[in-house]
Amino acid sequence: MRRKKQALSNEDCAAILNRGTSGVLALAGDNGYPYAVPISYVYDEGKIYFHCAKNGHKLDAINRKAKASFCVIDQDQIVPEEYTSYFRSVIVFGTMRILTDDSEKLNAIDKLALKYAPNDTEENRKKAIEREWKPLCILEMSIDHMSGKEAIELVKKHKLNN
Repeated sequence: MRRKKQALSNEDCAAILNRGTSGVLALAGDNGYPYAVPISYVYDEGKIYFHCAKNGHKLDAINRKAKASFCVIDQDQIVPEEYTSYFRSVIVFGTMRILTDDSEKLNAIDKLALKYAPNDTEENRKKAIEREWKPLCILEMSIDHMSGKEAIELVKKHKLNN
């Protein structure tokens, strides 16, 4: 990263990934075009999990090339009078894998369900998972490296508050 002062720590990056509700998954698409798609996810212990249908453009791209990137924007406050934005984001680079083992799939979809419906009962969560199990595909991204960055104005603000 060129602007080292704006780099976020791994702990800050992990916090953003835990806080975020969606990001953009970028894959090697058809005919040499990049393919970037907004998608829900859950971050857990150095891996990111996504759910999708059992066929389609994402799976075609992953089968072609497993390397991917994933970006989550934590903050993007436009400041018109300064012609800038106060931003904070994380980009993750890693390798995608389509989960085929039922126990791995169940573990991942349970984490996703808990993230997006944390107040639901375990019984309702299990019913929802059972209902959607047959057409369900789970993707796992193993993180090779990640970096986060925030606007210099946010860096200065943190220094003032500490």
